[in-house]
Amino acid sequence: MPVLPFKGLLSQGQEGEAAREQDPTRQFNLLRWFSLVSLIIIATVTFGLGAISIRFVVNESVERDAMLTAQFIQTIAASELRHVGITGRRTMGEFLDTRHSADLPGASLEAQSQARAEFLDHVSHLPDALLVNIYAPDRVIIWSTNPDLIGKPLLGDTDLEEAFVSKERVASSFHKKEEGSEEQEFLHPPEDLVIENYIPLFDTDEQEVQAIVEVYKEPRDLIERMERGYKMIWLTTAMGGALIYFGLFWIVRRAAALLDSQQKQLLTNETYVLLGEMSSAVAHSLRNPLATIRSSAELAEELVEQPAKKNITDIISQVDRMSKWVRELLMSSRPLSGDSEAVDLIATTRDVLHSYEQQIANSGVQVELASDYAPYVVSQRVLLSQVLNSLMANALEAMPSGGSLKIGIEPNASARTLCMTFDDTGRGMTQQQQAMVFKPFFTTKQGGLGVGLMLVKRIMERFGGRVSLTSREHEGTSVKLQFKIAEGGEYGTQHTVG
Repeated sequence: MPVLPFKGLLSQGQEGEAAREQDPTRQFNLLRWFSLVSLIIIATVTFGLGAISIRFVVNESVERDAMLTAQFIQTIAASELRHVGITGRRTMGEFLDTRHSADLPGASLEAQSQARAEFLDHVSHLPDALLVNIYAPDRVIIWSTNPDLIGKPLLGDTDLEEAFVSKERVASSFHKKEEGSEEQEFLHPPEDLVIENYIPLFDTDEQEVQAIVEVYKEPRDLIERMERGYKMIWLTTAMGGALIYFGLFWIVRRAAALLDSQQKQLLTNETYVLLGEMSSAVAHSLRNPLATIRSSAELAEELVEQPAKKNITDIISQVDRMSKWVRELLMSSRPLSGDSEAVDLIATTRDVLHSYEQQIANSGVQVELASDYAPYVVSQRVLLSQVLNSLMANALEAMPSGGSLKIGIEPNASARTLCMTFDDTGRGMTQQQQAMVFKPFFTTKQGGLGVGLMLVKRIMERFGGRVSLTSREHEGTSVKLQFKIAEGGEYGTQHTVG
């Protein structure tokens, strides 16, 4: 008898679905695009935050060091004036340029010279100083720790001009040594970075700059701290960025898997809706004609002679076969309804084994229910019987010449689950058949409809369980059912059928 047309229709739909999945232009890969785009964005933000943080820390450290240096120099300048007895509205900046030395009220030449000498002695011994230059308002170096620079003018230096014009308390910057720079003729070359400070010395009204003290420093302790700060900032920002990336990636991966599962479930539901509509049409179109054909054949069987009875018996057999297909089709398309209940797995299994006793005996199969007890499981007794009936029928049909079927039950109390296995020694399946075994209308049996294992999968998932199948050709098949253990379930007993 030809196969029902529904299989062809659904196969075409599945092929179309597979084609859509294989065509990358028709499907947006959420996980791939998120991993790429988020990596670029998070890496950019992390690098930007790291760079900004480092710049801020370095600037703050350099400015703090410059402020301390400026306070030290300005305090020394005021202290030396008081030390030599210079009073009145006088500042150290007036006495540093010896080109214009003159007796001033309250400040003799001797007092000026003494204050200037002591001030310059303190300045020349500044900690970590590489070079100290003092500039007059005409931009001439009037004193330096490098004697070769004294008397040289420095014109066109933007930093120096800014220091004279801005009248800030201190201006600072950090950079590497500049080869060929006139004012950077160090007696001891720096190893790496140089911090440059411009410290103005004002008049008493703090309106005019009378001299600029330029200090080049290489504070090794500060530089080492800054380098440690670099490493710490880059390490923490990299770890933070990685943590954010992998956290978001994990969330999106879970979401993508959930969306994929829901999409597959939606496609499955659409298949079942289509199947239900077609099943309804089949029921209305075939059920009554099949019943009429069978009744007519039974009536004819009583009236015809013996030679014709064989043909009539074949007609009845084929009608029964088609009726069975219709019933299976209707059952597979019917939605699973009803509340779950605690079901005695041992008792249900015994009933199924009892119903197959005659077939077990005729096939020469040894069946063993190898468990002493089993807790009640979450299911429905009718649907659980359907699951076990389907698996028993498949196992017996796989061993037409005899064999063994072992039914194992292993509860896991900590996980609140129970694993039930059906291990037969039948003809087994190929890898290609295993991949298709839970698909609608796929069957390896002659005359089968291919909805049995599909129904098993639907029923198990309906009550929070799972089903899996492993098989090796010519060696046998193992089907594993995983149930949820019911709350407060009792236990069944061992039962062996041979």
